[in-house]
Amino acid sequence: MNHINILMVDDHPIIIEGYQNVLMATKQEDQTLHIDTAHNCDEAVIMIERASKKYPYHVCFFDISLPASEDGKYASGEDLALLAKKIMPRAKIVILTMFNETYRIHNIIKEIDPDGFLIKSDLTSMELADGFQQILKSPPYYSTTVNNYLKKTISSDIYVDDINRKILHLLSQGIKTKSLNEYVDISTSAIEKRKKQLKLLFSVEDGKDETLLKEAREKGFL
Repeated sequence: MNHINILMVDDHPIIIEGYQNVLMATKQEDQTLHIDTAHNCDEAVIMIERASKKYPYHVCFFDISLPASEDGKYASGEDLALLAKKIMPRAKIVILTMFNETYRIHNIIKEIDPDGFLIKSDLTSMELADGFQQILKSPPYYSTTVNNYLKKTISSDIYVDDINRKILHLLSQGIKTKSLNEYVDISTSAIEKRKKQLKLLFSVEDGKDETLLKEAREKGFL
């Protein structure tokens, strides 16, 4: 008997119910699915830590936009995915998200390298069912939008890494560019270069920091 432990994390219960129904209806005859669900980062962390001690999950589904943990340590599905990878290295990590902007896709692949990456607007029951079986047997499985992005990927290294996130956060707190190197351990010229890259990445045409911050907020980076 092929027993599969699954964790699904999404803040919309009806979406989780839909995923569960599809997987239960389309599983193979020899598969038994045990599905745990969580609706925010705190619930998910408890379940991941508990499972890692006894019955690790085989597959974890993480929505990106989730209510953050009380202590602020986990703010998104990306943070949960990194935790799961660390303490359950054999678990298959699947990211589900509404975000379909190319830099967000690039970032998730670069930071998490998930076994499955599904954009919700691409998703049909059939695709979820096929994707799940492929993730079990021979990952990765990427939905259409992700595949199209990868086909035309610019081999640029412009992505929003931890330092870039920190620069955006500090700018949003009103810290001036010339003072940023007091908080970030790189030179002012390196900070300027990163700001230029971020403005390119977020298509900021007027060159203003305010516009950059507005775009970063709208795309869920702040």
